[in-house]
This record gives sequence, structure tokens and C-alpha cells, in this order.
Amino acid sequence: MTGELLALGANHKTAPLPLREKLALPDGRAARVLAELVDHEAVHEAVAISTCNRTELYLVTADPVEAENLALGILSRQAGLRPTELLGAIYSLRGSAAVEQLFAVTAGLDSMIVGEAEVQGQVKHSYERALVEGVTGPVTNRLFRDALGTGKRVRSETGVSRSSVSVSSVAVKLAADFLGDLSDRRVLVIGAGENAELTARALRDRGVEALFVANRRYDRALGLAQRYGGRAIAFDSLPGELEHADIVVSSTGAPHQIVGREELEFVAASRMGRPLVMIDLAVPRDIEPGVRDCPGIALYDMDDLQAEVARNLSGRQAEAEEARAIVREEVARFEDWLDSLDVVPTISALRRRGDEIVEQVLRENESRWESLSEADRERLGVLARAIVNRMLHEPTLRLKGSVDDEANYVYVHTLRELFGLETPAPTLEGDQPGAEVTLLERRRRSG
Repeated sequence: MTGELLALGANHKTAPLPLREKLALPDGRAARVLAELVDHEAVHEAVAISTCNRTELYLVTADPVEAENLALGILSRQAGLRPTELLGAIYSLRGSAAVEQLFAVTAGLDSMIVGEAEVQGQVKHSYERALVEGVTGPVTNRLFRDALGTGKRVRSETGVSRSSVSVSSVAVKLAADFLGDLSDRRVLVIGAGENAELTARALRDRGVEALFVANRRYDRALGLAQRYGGRAIAFDSLPGELEHADIVVSSTGAPHQIVGREELEFVAASRMGRPLVMIDLAVPRDIEPGVRDCPGIALYDMDDLQAEVARNLSGRQAEAEEARAIVREEVARFEDWLDSLDVVPTISALRRRGDEIVEQVLRENESRWESLSEADRERLGVLARAIVNRMLHEPTLRLKGSVDDEANYVYVHTLRELFGLETPAPTLEGDQPGAEVTLLERRRRSG
């Protein structure tokens, strides 16, 4: 069953970092949220996106009001907050606005750094996770495939992502602003995911040679360190390494903080005033915010990076406008496909009704042409079907050619009423058109 698209979420523009980290949905938590959503009759399909700067739910629902209340309740409960505490931070988008939001996100246009490439991989991962959990369906499958295609098109046809700027490169720039030349600095990278890899690359480009990587899975730390000429260390060795590092970049998926203030106070005391730059790229945060008060330690988190980025936004605005034009074009294409979910079942039902009438009339008049040969009877049947097909040809063409949303609804609704057509709920896979009933009801309720 298909229904109305609903997007619900919070990002770096609507929610501060402490709230974003509470709303974050790591893989295990996301799986539980998705299962709880589709277990309710109001939600038919669901995908959850969770990155360092956003948490978003994309739902297909027959009742968007009920689904929104359900999703808010689930998000607030997993965040340990009252639903009222999310007011002002959560945005809710329906229909084409939800489609445009996802396409813009995937194209990097809704990112803290406009055009960042990492977000497309994150959206793909989120979609694949929902596929594994079995909570997607015809609409979300097409929606996310089109979103990923839009992201690729924006990157190939515009210059919005040609710059090397990323969250990680901005983080390394902040470290250089604080410490100066980084080539002789000792750097510790905690984590071995995508942000950690990008950070290691940016550090190498700055001439860093003393690079150490720590991760709970030592094999992943070893792989990252070898790719960038560094050395892997055991996760348990972190306290000692913190005493020697000049820069610490942390980007893990841990659900809790892994570096606390008390620990850093001991580290600061042993460093004899030598400065330490700590950059926390994780959401939820890896480093306790109180570390800022430790002497000799400069801590930057995602909010600090956002402030830095805000001072350097103007360079990509022209490319961003070009990219948004592509997004709007792709949104319209998806909307056309969504509208076809109404049209195709009605055409099929109309053709079936014509065939049924032909068969019924032939049966009812069977006794009138007992003397006809089998060949003549077959010719009569062919003639009757040809007349029906000729009668239905023009309505079918007009229905297929209707691109205006209101005209489309009027044609479909009128045909169903006049011919008494019933279009069954879909049992579909992939991109095949589904039943129109819920979509028609959506339009009837909205206007």
C-alpha cells in the first residue's frame, strides 16, 4: 500500500549539538526505531538517516498526522526527552517538500559545508540498512534510488563539490590556525570511519608524518594507519598517547563519551603547559565538553566547525543555485512517477472492464448465432473487442498524457466513478506502479 510521504527531522540549522547527539540514531538504535515505526498501522515504509549534523525519518503513511505524532513520541523517548522539548527543533515536511529535502540532502545542499561529498555515502548506508531491516517498499525504494541519482548528477554537472573543503579539512585548518605548521606535530586519530579517513588525508596533505590511529577494532586502525603512513595503537593505550599528542581528532560511533574531563586534567598536568588541540567530529560527542576548561587544551566540536564554515560560505552560492535547479527537475520527475501510481491501475482496470463486457455480451447472445461456424464466432469476438478498444483508445491516451496534478486526479476519479472500477491494493516489488486508492484519498483529504 502506498500513501503520503512524510519527512521528520532535526539538523544543524534547527537543533544545537547537545540535542542532535541525543537524537542520533546509530545502526542498532535506528533498527529498533524503524521496526517500531512500521509495526504501527499508520506507517507502511520507513528509512532513517543519521549523520553528524542531522537525524531524519522518511515515512510512507496513510495518516500523516498520526504518523508524525508516533514518530515524535519514538524520537523523544529514545532521546530521553519530553516531546515538548523537541518543539522548534523538529521540522515536518510532506509530499514534494519531503522529496526535495531528501534530494537536497543527498546532493550536499543541506550540509553544514555546501557540496560535501560524504553525505551521499551516508544516505546510501541509511537506505541499505533499511533494506536489510525489511522496512522499505515501492515508494521509498524509488525515492532513495532517485535521490542517490540526483546526488551523482549534481556532482558531475556542477562545481558545487569540486573544492576539497570538508568537515575534516576545516577541522585541520582550525588546528593549523592554533598551532601553526603541522608538519612536525604528533597527531592521534581516534576512530577509523569515513570522517577519520578524511581527516588523516587532510593531515597528510598538511605534511603530518607522526600519525597514530586508535580504534576498538585494531584491524581497522591498522588499515587506516597503513594507508596514510601512520601507526596503529591499541585502544587501551589512549591515556598514554594523549600525553604525547599535539592534536587529537576523535570521530567514533560510540553512543557515549570516551574521553572525560577528569582524565584530561591529569593529562594536562603532565604536559607541562604544552598546548593540545582536540577536535571532536562525533555526534554523539566523544569528548566531554568540560574539557574546554582544562588548562592548555583547545577543544573544537561540530558547533565550532559550523561557526567557522559560516564565515566561508559565499564561494559556492552560484554552483549551489545551479545544483538546486537540478534538484527541482529531479523532484518533478519523481512526482510524475508518483502520479503514475494513480494512472496505470485505472487504465488496466478500464481495459479489464471492457474485456469483461465483451465476454458477457457474447455469452448472453450465444443462442442467437447457433448456426455460425467456429471461425465466424471467433471473427465476431475479434470485432467486438476491436470496437471496445477503439472506444477506450482516446480516454487512455488522455489519461496517460495528463501531467497536471489536478487534471490527473479529475480524470482518474471520473473514470472510476463512471465505470465503477475497483483497483486492488498492490502486491508490488521495486518500481512497479501500485494502487491509487490511498493516493486518491490523500488528494481528497488535502484539497
